[in-house]
Amino acid sequence: MKSTLNTTNPDCLTYEHPPLEITVLGGIRLEGLDRMRVTLKIKTEEQQAVRHNLDLYNNIQVEKLIRRVAERLEIGTSVITAALVDLTEELEDYRMNEIEKQTQAQDKRKFLTPEEIKAAQLYLSSPNLIERTKEDIGKAGVIGEEINRLLMYLIFTSRKRENPLHIISLGSSGIGKTHLQEKVSALIPEEDKLEITSLSGNAFYYFGQQELRNKLILIEDLDGAEDVLYPLREIQSKKRISKTIVIKNTRGETKTVTLKVEGPVSVAGCTTRESLYGDNANRSFLIYIDESQEQDQKIMDYQRKLSAGKIDVTEEHRITELLQNTQRVLQPVQVRNPFAESLHIPEEVFKPRRTNAHYLAFIEAVTFYHQYQREKQYDKDTGEEFIATTLDDIKEANGLMKEILLRKSDDLNGATRNYFERLKDWLQAEDKNSFTNVQARQALRVKSSNQKRYMAALQEWGLIQKVQGDKKNGFAYEIATYEDQNQRNKRITTVLDEILVHLSSSRSPKEVQSKKRTT
Repeated sequence: MKSTLNTTNPDCLTYEHPPLEITVLGGIRLEGLDRMRVTLKIKTEEQQAVRHNLDLYNNIQVEKLIRRVAERLEIGTSVITAALVDLTEELEDYRMNEIEKQTQAQDKRKFLTPEEIKAAQLYLSSPNLIERTKEDIGKAGVIGEEINRLLMYLIFTSRKRENPLHIISLGSSGIGKTHLQEKVSALIPEEDKLEITSLSGNAFYYFGQQELRNKLILIEDLDGAEDVLYPLREIQSKKRISKTIVIKNTRGETKTVTLKVEGPVSVAGCTTRESLYGDNANRSFLIYIDESQEQDQKIMDYQRKLSAGKIDVTEEHRITELLQNTQRVLQPVQVRNPFAESLHIPEEVFKPRRTNAHYLAFIEAVTFYHQYQREKQYDKDTGEEFIATTLDDIKEANGLMKEILLRKSDDLNGATRNYFERLKDWLQAEDKNSFTNVQARQALRVKSSNQKRYMAALQEWGLIQKVQGDKKNGFAYEIATYEDQNQRNKRITTVLDEILVHLSSSRSPKEVQSKKRTT
């Protein structure tokens, strides 16, 4: 009768080969098919068990075990050899079956029905796609944050391109950064994303070579993921990471192995500490969570309606599934922007080289999302297929990029800017000309330590000035200018709008392409 392996408990596999009873303590590791390290407990009914740790693929170790078991259990070596040979084959079959199960479990890709494909393609072909998508993201349960949620969704969509975009959400603790990221990422198919809560830097190199390709990597809290920031930067910039390690083979000999993980990937993360992630932030779009009372009210109203059973959860699920399906039917396609040479960003923007690259890449992402509304074209020289950016794509991108460019041109960081704008709104609402730190802190409900940083930065840039008081009794302050943000916003808007008007009146994509072919 053929012996069989009992795998009921994966941490304690049992195998009977009369008169031997063999237990594999701790199970077996599924990775590393070039070795089979196990801890065996071998016994008979009459004798005490022999316990031994070895690699079943190492002949020297196996022969030593056979001699030891034969001596201790008083059994012929031929019986023990046959038992270990059979056990090794059983374990190989078991391991391959488990690997196949894991592979099937990891491949959560949903195969769409013809009706689902048609509905998704019809959605992507519909007029006013960007506006409709923004509204449907809200209907799927993402409350408020109209610009941020649409910006994030389009950046997540760019994961399918060869040069994906990245995004970092910034804001105070408990304000909803992670919630926004979770809700928008729920609109992306499960098979296309990887959520990281805790991961060592070394572990990042042990993904399969193609496992992360065109994936969305979600980091719940950058503050707890310092170890992965370097490999993340590398895979963002170079679209691949590699690491050479030293391992021992079954003979105990050392050799070097290079681990490779390929991208490209789109990376999203959340943090409260903007200044600590400069290198990663430079590669990403930065969005600042809405901390206004209006946003608080929207969220609380939704929570009340949900608790009262007045939210159509079934409809939310339907829209979520539809948006996931639209992601599934988007196909990799090259995008060319015939207007690119005429586009430029406002001079006020810091780090213009990288920001300009982000601006152009985001326009391409908008075009990519409209692929079902763009005629496929072919390069006359190479025959390469592509779709071309339209002025409508640029207009849509400009509307979403204004806030990003505004932040990129601001002397203040996001937290300080939010405090300053709230401070101005409060003073105007109260019709006050001056204020003290205590008054502002109580009205705006900010921590003393945070306010101290904000006030130091605002005074350094001449946006707030002392008007009276002393260190002992405290100072009173005044706002030096209420229009700095509005003026900057107006300048950026004017630059973007003027370029668009000029392009609309003077040039068309066909004219641009024709000019390029003749030069």
